[in-house]
Amino acid sequence: MKDKTRLVAAGRPHHRPAHPVNTPVERASTYLFPSYDDYLEGAKAITYGRLGTPTHRALEDAVTALEGGYETRLAPSGLQACNAAILAFVAAGDHILMTDAAYDPTRKFCEKFLKRFGVETTFYDPVAGKDDIAALMRPNTKLIFAESPGSLTFEVQDLPALAQAAQEARAKLIVDNTWGAGYFYKPIVLGADVSIQAGTKYLAGHADCLIGTITSADEQTAQKIYYALLQLGSNVSADDAFMTLRGMRTLSTRLDRHQDNANELVKWLGKRSELARILHPAVKTCPGHALWKRDFTGASGLFGAVLKPAPLPALKAFFNAFKLFGIGFSWGGFESLCLHVRPEQYRTATSWSEEGAVLRFHAGLEDIDDLKADLDRAFAAMASALK
Repeated sequence: MKDKTRLVAAGRPHHRPAHPVNTPVERASTYLFPSYDDYLEGAKAITYGRLGTPTHRALEDAVTALEGGYETRLAPSGLQACNAAILAFVAAGDHILMTDAAYDPTRKFCEKFLKRFGVETTFYDPVAGKDDIAALMRPNTKLIFAESPGSLTFEVQDLPALAQAAQEARAKLIVDNTWGAGYFYKPIVLGADVSIQAGTKYLAGHADCLIGTITSADEQTAQKIYYALLQLGSNVSADDAFMTLRGMRTLSTRLDRHQDNANELVKWLGKRSELARILHPAVKTCPGHALWKRDFTGASGLFGAVLKPAPLPALKAFFNAFKLFGIGFSWGGFESLCLHVRPEQYRTATSWSEEGAVLRFHAGLEDIDDLKADLDRAFAAMASALK
């Protein structure tokens, strides 16, 4: 099957002669067993609401099919998926390698939470190659965490090289795959042990639920993920699982439109005198373009741009002029967003030296001409504030 078909066919109910098109929402805490023998066999089936219902299993099956993995487990958010995946493989005294371009809450989990329990983190340059990573590995290094591209500055990582370095050191490679959504990017195929998504973004797609997915490449890895979530008491509501699965049915159509709108906006923005440069791996002039072209089949709607230096009043005027672009921290929904981000505040292994403000855009599903008009209005407001 092609991915477009998988997204329609996976996780569908086919267990009785007449069945609904969609897997229904099954809300439950307690499940009853018809007999003692059924109870003894319960560990192999649906046993308790926190461990998942048929609604959860349907979503897990669909994500597994999309990611090309062995098994998927759900978490209440993308951040919880990242944290649980890390905790599954570390203990006191261990060491991990974390990309310096990581999502900031993931970074803080390492710097503040893991440190309290004796797990040390080394942040590495996101464009590091195999030899660079190998030089940072220690006997107690248990995992490498990658995020490709980085969610603020969009560096593309050489995943096969990272996978080789991890395998040689008997460490795990965990990848935040939210930008590629399992549709444009397949980390497990490229050698990763775990692929994580904030399903809140593109999988659900409608800015109305929080959920995370953790897909394992093999049975041994999957068992560790399962027990980490079990011991943390992690739980996802059946309603959120249902909404995410429903969102996945249109993932290919939505991502194609997000990609088209982003590409058009990038071309349009590239001609604006107010910008210093575009941060988008699909652009040939971006440093990670060659790796993106090799490993990805497309680009999502999230990208960045660096403004030429401008005073704060002009920047405020730019944002306050928007009618369509929202100022919001998330992305992946149907709506367009723009946010002022500050990567210089989150770097330790590398530095960010751009003088102008960094804008993170998410191209939504609106008409492209309306989005251009909205940006044109914002740039005009900025120009007026500079007079």
